[in-house]
Amino acid sequence: MAAPAGGAEAALAAALADVPGLSRLLEIDPYLKPYAGDFQRRYKLFTQTLKNIEESEGGIDKFSKSYETFGVHRCADGGLYCKEWAPGAEGVFLTGDFNGWNPFSYPYKKLEYGKWELYIPPKHNKSSVVPHGSKLKVVITSKSGEILYRISPWAKYVAREGDNVNYDWIHWDPEHPYQFKHSRPTKPKSLRIYESHVGISSHEGKVASYKHFTCNVLPRIKDLGYNCIQLMAIMEHAYYASFGYQVTSFFAASSRYGTPDELKELVDTAHSMGIIVFLDVVHSHASKNSEDGLNKFDGTDSCYFHSGPRGNHDLWDSKLFAYSSWEVLRFLLSNLRWWLEEYGFDGFRFDGVTSMLYHHHGMGQGFSGDYNEYFGLQVDEDSLVYLMLANHLVHSVFPDCITIAEVKQNYLYFVSLYQNYHKIKRGSVSIISLVSGISKYGKTLATLGKLPTTLKVKFYPILKEFKDEDWNMGNIVHTLINRRYLEKCIAYAESHDQALVGDKTLAFWLMDAEMYTNMSVLSPLTVVIDRGIQLHKMIRLITHALGGEGYLNFMGNEFGHPEWLDFPRKGNNESYHYARRQFHLSDDELLRYKFLSNFDKDMNKLEERFGWLSAPQAFVSEKHEENKVIAFERANLLFIFNFHPEKSFTDYRVGTASPGKFKIVLDTDEQKYGGHQRVDHDTDFISESFGHNGRPCSLLVYIPSRVGLVLQNVDMPN
Repeated sequence: MAAPAGGAEAALAAALADVPGLSRLLEIDPYLKPYAGDFQRRYKLFTQTLKNIEESEGGIDKFSKSYETFGVHRCADGGLYCKEWAPGAEGVFLTGDFNGWNPFSYPYKKLEYGKWELYIPPKHNKSSVVPHGSKLKVVITSKSGEILYRISPWAKYVAREGDNVNYDWIHWDPEHPYQFKHSRPTKPKSLRIYESHVGISSHEGKVASYKHFTCNVLPRIKDLGYNCIQLMAIMEHAYYASFGYQVTSFFAASSRYGTPDELKELVDTAHSMGIIVFLDVVHSHASKNSEDGLNKFDGTDSCYFHSGPRGNHDLWDSKLFAYSSWEVLRFLLSNLRWWLEEYGFDGFRFDGVTSMLYHHHGMGQGFSGDYNEYFGLQVDEDSLVYLMLANHLVHSVFPDCITIAEVKQNYLYFVSLYQNYHKIKRGSVSIISLVSGISKYGKTLATLGKLPTTLKVKFYPILKEFKDEDWNMGNIVHTLINRRYLEKCIAYAESHDQALVGDKTLAFWLMDAEMYTNMSVLSPLTVVIDRGIQLHKMIRLITHALGGEGYLNFMGNEFGHPEWLDFPRKGNNESYHYARRQFHLSDDELLRYKFLSNFDKDMNKLEERFGWLSAPQAFVSEKHEENKVIAFERANLLFIFNFHPEKSFTDYRVGTASPGKFKIVLDTDEQKYGGHQRVDHDTDFISESFGHNGRPCSLLVYIPSRVGLVLQNVDMPN
């Protein structure tokens, strides 16, 4: 809360003294001064928790490696050490194939703080009593007398046999585990993310495998020019149609796609191609399943989650973590460390951060951007401290780790902040701590109140509600650049959300009436298909170049995938028909999908060459409403868009920062992109010292209707 009148100066001085980097933050945004006390309080909570971990656990490094002791582990002598946290249990036992499923023959010893441990000696030949691949269960006797069979929260592998509803815990302890062959790639200056789901990556109506993705999809991603993969639905989830957002086993890679070693091979192969890999991590909530999930692990509703109504997410029908719990912090922080260390992931996209930040979970809330919305009693500061600890941990372990927060505030969807954006002392607050209070300024997961571009916000409504000639150029530009100063954001024209049944992708909004009949090059080019192909390219290019400091595309959307995404469920008779990606369509020379794929590839390759995503925000010199023209400069490139449905312009004057000879380096109207080849690429455009639209120089250019051009000043260094 803001400091009381009369104490504002003292509160500000105290906060500046206590919180590293806060003075810099307030220089950037003086409107945050009334909230200096909030930053001070949040930072103290973070540092105190970190100090407590240091004193009680020997530091966060050791604390976050608790997966080395919790669960079931083979000891050097061949014996097994087992450890669980079950504070509400009356007794804990281990059973499984190894003891004929006798529930009580191997009891755990009760320790302090709700912990239980068990040591099982090896056989006479020094081999383990529990062999690799055998089934296990933790048996809990509750205080009410119930006997509960549970999967360890720390289980590394779970699988479901045949038509079984529940998952089985499979002891994963291979004699020759996978050995990584390739080192992590250097963190890219520009981030071009290919959002992916392994299970739907085949054109066949089935669950695709890690092996299939490694052999067939990774080369395609590399060829398209993406340097990062964001893998969804990897943490094990019992319900396939949940898209991975109802996690049951947090340490287990989903067995429906293959083995843990095959996932490691996928990540390792991506690294060999220079591609980094993010995990879509779900720490905002968990499945309500109890027999194969975390819920009621010890027989109570308060083991890992808040007890009572606070522990339920009514909209998602899931359970909410008690982030203030010491053992929950151990579990979640160790989970992050596990995926980094064991599987070689390079970063995380944290799902559902808005739900974590607020007691209201963002439900029924409209975020206007007023700072009061991000402070006060509605903020869950326990979760803020967890997120601060999470970022402190992962960037301490791997300094190049990248964390991204997914937020849904004011219909603004996806935002990130690169770690090490400013070299400010560890622990200093992020700009966005103003919004979320999450963490430090240099190494942080950041959540914004405003996301600069999700065309779910901008282009979807105008495609649906306005004629092309009524599009507002100023409104489009404002949405694309409306982000807080120095906060790096991921822009996208469409993510997986728009690909799901019930919504529409850009391609569907533009062409769904004819996508099944007129996408062949052997058929006449219709008005609908022509409009759709041209606008699809323009929308993606302007989003890529103007919308953020990173770019994201959901798999298949780059070529205008003709069908939505719908997982097998009762409502569709368990069909896999729509739970697949038909990449072969973009490879077919007789189909127009190839044009969009070609353009996406060349757009990414051009960004790789010039690095506009890592360049300062663009200078927009024109947003002409009548002509429907937008022009801006970024990374020494000049971007010109003519969104007019009919009018082409000859000798159109566009402002530039410097004189010189300009040449076209990307043209959405090229024939190989399904365009009409109306611009002569041999033409030189000469910028002269003739001021225009606030720029000292200008040039004259031919800009046809529904065309985007990118020009390079060849007299200037790249």
